[in-house]
Amino acid sequence: MFRTLSVLVTAFLLFSCQTDVKVKSSASQKLQALVDREELAGAVYLVADKNGTLALESVGYADRENKILMKKDTLFWIASQTKTMTAVAFMILVDEGKVSLDDPVEKYLPEFKKQMVVAEKKNGTVVLKKPARPFTVREVLCHVSGLPFRSDVELPTLDGLNLETKIRSYAMTPLHSEPGQKYAYSNAGISVAARIIEVVSGMKYEDFMQKRLLDPLGMKDTTLWPTVEQENMIAKTYSPGKDKKGLKPINIEFLIYPLSDVHKRYPMPGGGYFSTAEDVSKFCRMLLNGGELNGKRVISEKSVKELSRKQTPDNIKNSYGLGTSVGADWFGHGGACSTNMTVRPKDGIVLIWMVQHRGFPGEGKTAQGIFNKWAIEKFSK
Repeated sequence: MFRTLSVLVTAFLLFSCQTDVKVKSSASQKLQALVDREELAGAVYLVADKNGTLALESVGYADRENKILMKKDTLFWIASQTKTMTAVAFMILVDEGKVSLDDPVEKYLPEFKKQMVVAEKKNGTVVLKKPARPFTVREVLCHVSGLPFRSDVELPTLDGLNLETKIRSYAMTPLHSEPGQKYAYSNAGISVAARIIEVVSGMKYEDFMQKRLLDPLGMKDTTLWPTVEQENMIAKTYSPGKDKKGLKPINIEFLIYPLSDVHKRYPMPGGGYFSTAEDVSKFCRMLLNGGELNGKRVISEKSVKELSRKQTPDNIKNSYGLGTSVGADWFGHGGACSTNMTVRPKDGIVLIWMVQHRGFPGEGKTAQGIFNKWAIEKFSK
């Protein structure tokens, strides 16, 4: 009898383990096939709920040429996911009553008091006029201020100027449209919000972010300036190879190299941070938990609701909150190298997808969808 019981227990454990492996690897098997076909270099992906990590896996290579495997703590340039972090930092000041979303930006940054808007373009001639009204803080955070993506002086990279200089260049650049009338994705707008953080708090943007956001959340591997050691841990960036087949390594055209150079590189509030899947999950778990993580409140529940609801006017189809893309049952943000973070309140989970791709050959573009489908089916509450 005891032998029979032992066999049954052993069989049950083997079945349980096989079932668990099958569930956990259903996504990685499909992703590995993309890696094998050289349509995906590698990825780190994480699922978490309010209490912690539910799944954390890696597949493929951080460096294909040198056969360096992707690791769970590999660093990535998270690019525009930085926008959401900057917006959260801004909402700290809103919660403290030091700024208001509906204040005109010129209240804090008087450089914009003489801002002009393009009234007409005809035969190479540009006619300018005074805007009907000043643009607001809310509008810069949801990309309807009329500001361009960047100014002409922010070339060839986006991290070569300090915030104060950037702001002066935006103030001298005419708005592309009247405030509140059109959606135009704008790094400039997020930089404006970051400069207001500096003016109101009396701290440098990067110091405010570190003290009020990153440190309280324990995001120890998130940085604007990777150290030399960290720089060697950043996943290589890839784009499709010749004839859109295979993969070739590339530098990120928006950034100055070496990335550790604190003298030539300046903070980019709309896209400057490097991070890991686990660190980004801490940020997203805080949002999922209404602005609090591990007993430390970063922003109020009211501010989370403002961030995560559609702020763009009803007549504009683009659904954007404050530093966040907003869907019917999710909010979050992607990055220029295909990273992504998604908060799904109804499902009670967050999804973190980390890759470094400027485009994909073949079916590589389906990789995030494979992860999302698996994660939602497996872990939704």
